[in-house]
Amino acid sequence: MLADNRSVLPDRLTLHRLALGGDTNAFAEDVARGLTAQPKVMPPKYFYDELGSRLFEAICFLPEYYLTRAESEILRQHADAIVAAIAAPTRLVELGSGSAEKTRFLIEALLRRQSTLHYLPVDISDASLERSSLELLHLYSNLRITAYAADYFTALHALREAKSSERTIALFLGSNLGNFKTDEALNFLRAVRQVLKVEDGLLLGVDLKKPAALLVPAYDDALGVTAAFNRNLLVRINRELRADFQLEKFLHRAVYNEALGRIEAHLVSVETQRVRINALDLEIPFAAGESIHTENSYKFDLPQLAALASATGFALQTSWFDTEQRYSFNLFTAA
Repeated sequence: MLADNRSVLPDRLTLHRLALGGDTNAFAEDVARGLTAQPKVMPPKYFYDELGSRLFEAICFLPEYYLTRAESEILRQHADAIVAAIAAPTRLVELGSGSAEKTRFLIEALLRRQSTLHYLPVDISDASLERSSLELLHLYSNLRITAYAADYFTALHALREAKSSERTIALFLGSNLGNFKTDEALNFLRAVRQVLKVEDGLLLGVDLKKPAALLVPAYDDALGVTAAFNRNLLVRINRELRADFQLEKFLHRAVYNEALGRIEAHLVSVETQRVRINALDLEIPFAAGESIHTENSYKFDLPQLAALASATGFALQTSWFDTEQRYSFNLFTAA
């Protein structure tokens, strides 16, 4: 049964903490399942504990990580056109809101055309969600926030129950769709469509296909921040499940799988070793060179996006690009 602990902080913020009781058990189950699989895998959603969320915010400032700059450029130039594509009054739902830095362009564009705005952010990190919500309320006096600390599907189920007479613009930015396999992406988009009414919109940020020489450094920066972000998974397993991963014995590796059109992130064991996970009463063997596959980041082209829209109850209405054509925002209209 879902736990739904609601805390109203300022008058304009309601924070729904969903499924608190199941998080530790789900993490333990996924660690056990993933590390006993062949090949070993871990779901990327577990990157985003409090430290992981801060590390990802740092990644967004790296010179190699062009995605955030490209997104910000598109939003600076086109935020008014994006919000104008959906009739007013509009509420704003964001899946995977993080720091909500880029979201401010759209919040401001919406507040230029309507007197108040209801913003509904969703993020797996309770601490990040609360921090960003309080910052936004401080900046915008006519903003009201209903926040959901939950995984995507739990939050989407709750949002289906939160009926609204307003139009909705849903946001899924940061190329997060690329973390899903094709069947997962289809299931996710169909779940989003169930929250929306006909003619509501989903603004989808995706990274575009390009040469590996441009892609790989964005996921393997010279400073090593992305490597720390990846290895933080092991830190989390050590802390929450009393494991004895030695970080220096695992290297971060990012490669571009051109055949599948995706960047793959791995944690690679530098030697033959065994890791004890006390909370699970498990001992995990690693061969030298064996990896834990921690993330995929698929890259797209416009025909793929149009096909995804059509298969999930949307139509691809408009796309916007940065000046170097590296990245795109795509408005999917609910059909």
